[in-house]
Amino acid sequence: MLLTRRVKGSTVATLVLGSASPRRRELLSHLGLAFGLCEPVVDESRNAGESPGDYLERIVLAKLGSVRGQLSDRATAEHSWVLVADTIVVSPAGIVMGKPATMLDASEMLSALSGTTHEVATRFILGAARPSAATERAETVVTRVTFRRLTEGERTHYVASREGFDKAGGYAIQGAAAAFVERIEGSYTNVVGLPLSELVVAMRDLGIR
Repeated sequence: MLLTRRVKGSTVATLVLGSASPRRRELLSHLGLAFGLCEPVVDESRNAGESPGDYLERIVLAKLGSVRGQLSDRATAEHSWVLVADTIVVSPAGIVMGKPATMLDASEMLSALSGTTHEVATRFILGAARPSAATERAETVVTRVTFRRLTEGERTHYVASREGFDKAGGYAIQGAAAAFVERIEGSYTNVVGLPLSELVVAMRDLGIR
């Protein structure tokens, strides 16, 4: 789905969210923006020995390329900007935590985060749908999240709810896992999946409205 708008007879740049995440869609909606959707097709597997920062940079660039490719034949792409992002959870041991595949994975992730401070990093890119039309703006935002020590019963109950099964790190800070958080340093919306404050500044700097 791709939306276009006109204000007083002139075309306003269309924002296309390149994401399948319902959380990013909801966060972007909070800004009162009209935007289109285009889901990127990307292999998000991590390469052996790849650092968290290198992984984020590679995946987000791949998402941007995928969305640009899908929009390339559309006339509206001439006036469009693409927003793509990826969020990872990095354990205190420096391990990138993806989405749990099994109940055991989810339980082990919560055990690793219990009583510790971990980092949540989101990298986003704003780029013109047609690469030659304008410059890009890329930024990585990091938030530190401290979990109180969780009981075995709490971990078991949360894993059984399956709330965190489609979330990096195996938890949703905007859900029941909010009760696990003792302290947060940095952007809350970054942990949900999109740092809105930094995004608004980037959009303003690029003249996107």
